Amino acid sequence: MPHSPSDNDPWLFEITPKNKFFSLNLQEVWQYRDLLMLFVKRDVVTVYKQTVLGPLWYLIQPLFTSITFTIIFNNVAGIDTGSVPPFLFNLAGITVWNYFTACLSGTSDTFRANAGIFGKVYFPRIITPLSVVISNLLKFGIQFFIFIAFYIFYYFKGAAIGFNSLTVFFPLLIVMMGILGLGLGMMISSMVTKYRDFSYLIGFGVQLLMYLSAVMYPMELIKEKLPSYGWLVQYNPLAYIIETARYMLLNVGEVSLLGLLYTLIITLVVFFAGLLLFNRTEKSFIDTV
Repeated sequence: MPHSPSDNDPWLFEITPKNKFFSLNLQEVWQYRDLLMLFVKRDVVTVYKQTVLGPLWYLIQPLFTSITFTIIFNNVAGIDTGSVPPFLFNLAGITVWNYFTACLSGTSDTFRANAGIFGKVYFPRIITPLSVVISNLLKFGIQFFIFIAFYIFYYFKGAAIGFNSLTVFFPLLIVMMGILGLGLGMMISSMVTKYRDFSYLIGFGVQLLMYLSAVMYPMELIKEKLPSYGWLVQYNPLAYIIETARYMLLNVGEVSLLGLLYTLIITLVVFFAGLLLFNRTEKSFIDTV
């Protein structure tokens, strides 16, 4: 005889509208790792699927931005990059910065962009912003490969550049940058469900933040030239990541251990705050989107 369910039978899964206010759900994310990889594949394939140049945009954007910065900030404004060629100096900062902006922009509209999926089937919602952070690693890898190509070119031309003992920690900087972008993106995504204006301010905010993150100039320069406004850069955790990345890759600038510790603390605070808002919003976002 077929077995009929009874009240005493244990449940395999229980889906409720209320869950813990704070939960990483790491075990559940691991159970849905195949779905995570599918989202990663979707993000990689669909971004430039119907474009003329396709993945070449990964290369065009940092190269043209670096050329523009070199002309405006180095040739016209006269910003000195020391022994490092200005183009390579700018390309290093832009390559690292682009990973942050890609993570932030891709995760800041999570709930609205995936409302159709979220409303039909259950899976850990954190998977969608995680997939954006992981898929953007491919984009970063391509752009970093271009940076290495120009690095080798300038090295054999006699430029005074070189790696150092801290270069092995460069992947940790990228992880930190991704976590910071993920945390900020989850916070913005949670607010966009109620306040649509935030989605229009992201582009402007990212551009403004770039100028305050020492992407196209050394941190010491802003302290020297504009001491009254130097605190805007000094209290920006992204500036320490960019400055440290240039030191690791080009052996130029300096590394501030206190600055990196400050950046790590801010990164963790932003990530956990974003996760709190994300977990809270996912309970009722379908009613407001």
